[in-house]
Amino acid sequence: MNSFSIGVDLGGTNLRIAAYTRAQERLESVAIPTRLEAGKYAVVQDMCNAIHEIARKLRGRLELVGVGVGSPGPLQLPSGKLYHLPNFPGWDGFELKIEIEKVLGMPVIIENDANAAALAELFHGSGKQRGVNSLCMLTLGTGVGNGIILNRRVWHGMAGMAGEAGHGPLEYDGPLCGCGGRGCLEQYASATAVSRMAKEAAEAGQSEEIARILATTGSISAHNVAQLADAGDEGARQVYVKVGKFLGISLSHLVNTLNLPLYVIGGGLASSWHLFAPTMFSVLLRDSYIYRLTAPRNEEDVDPQRTQIVPALLGPESGLLGAAMLPYAEMEMAVAVSS
Repeated sequence: MNSFSIGVDLGGTNLRIAAYTRAQERLESVAIPTRLEAGKYAVVQDMCNAIHEIARKLRGRLELVGVGVGSPGPLQLPSGKLYHLPNFPGWDGFELKIEIEKVLGMPVIIENDANAAALAELFHGSGKQRGVNSLCMLTLGTGVGNGIILNRRVWHGMAGMAGEAGHGPLEYDGPLCGCGGRGCLEQYASATAVSRMAKEAAEAGQSEEIARILATTGSISAHNVAQLADAGDEGARQVYVKVGKFLGISLSHLVNTLNLPLYVIGGGLASSWHLFAPTMFSVLLRDSYIYRLTAPRNEEDVDPQRTQIVPALLGPESGLLGAAMLPYAEMEMAVAVSS
């Protein structure tokens, strides 16, 4: 019987669940708001209800081989215990894997969501396109995630908490971050940060249009800010210049430290690449001597000995696909060990 797996992308705004075949063909999917205000057990129940719904639709035709869940970090692996998630108040110490398995009635594999996205990009996205075995990925969504793949394997670190560049402080007296630090990358390069910086621009008199939207609706999304920037609003444009500046600083640290062939920018904010990338590359050239030595010679240069920095090919689907890949990856590893 042909098989399928189910992947879950646990986001701070949306909860996405989808079934994929081994060949990564999407079969069924569900997307619902993440009800953080209702509490962690309600979110787990919503997740498991959606998993059961998808499994019921496919039962009898295909065999379910497993469920993979991509969760924000930091989390302990493989136990799946969460630690102080900046955008998930009240989830500190939550035994995510145990609680999902309790409700679902079957084993699940938990992985950092950015690690899952990085896996998908390596095997089915920009990594496959460029023929590399290692990459570093930043996911710009509600927060900023970071996944590192070395020689086709996720780099988990000592306890599964490696890859938290989103919480690397870049400005000593910067905004307080949900992680407890100040001036972290997440405070400048996430959708949440773009909304905050837009409000700051309006308060400083830098954008009448942002101020008008805020007065009318009380809020402004990163998408709205990008639309204003594309329309020529200088205050909105400067918000994305700031995104590029701090992404460039963070990437300069990563490039100097890791010296990998590929760095991928994913997540919803990556759709605004054209607004922040020019500043990002300018800062990289200024701050990273490794990048200066290894930067591509031109836009067509895809030499794997050069440091490539690109938007994710898979878009926002990378985390979901990566989560669905986890059960198959575990099966392959078990076969390799036994042989």
